[in-house]
Amino acid sequence: MGMVDHVASRSTCLRYQCGAVIVKDRHVVSVGYSGVPSGLKHCREVGCIRERNGIQSGTRHELCRGAHAEGNAIAYAARYGIGVEGATMYCSRKPCGYCSKFLVGAGIVKVIYREDYPDSLSEEMLSNVEVVKYEPCNT
Repeated sequence: MGMVDHVASRSTCLRYQCGAVIVKDRHVVSVGYSGVPSGLKHCREVGCIRERNGIQSGTRHELCRGAHAEGNAIAYAARYGIGVEGATMYCSRKPCGYCSKFLVGAGIVKVIYREDYPDSLSEEMLSNVEVVKYEPCNT
């Protein structure tokens, strides 16, 4: 989860700095953070559409210039021909319903997350994926 935090520090989202790391066969194969696709101006430069319009977290995902960390990690893997079928994704927050569709479609079999996310659709989408809330060891 330390690597997830490091990746999240690259986020350009004004609301949440989230990170995602995809691991397959004990190797990191892709990472992603919340922010706009490569080549577009960052929200830090042009402002946040969601903030300007008072859009509540967990709703209206289509009204955002950025992508969530999970989606960006999958997109990066796809762009470079990296297979993620059978992999585990570690992420800052529980994937939303929108990202969950891509996780399932990409063949991610396990998700380990730190914080909950207010989106009930993700429960249904991730019904065949092992989902674990990360609990740090206090030893």
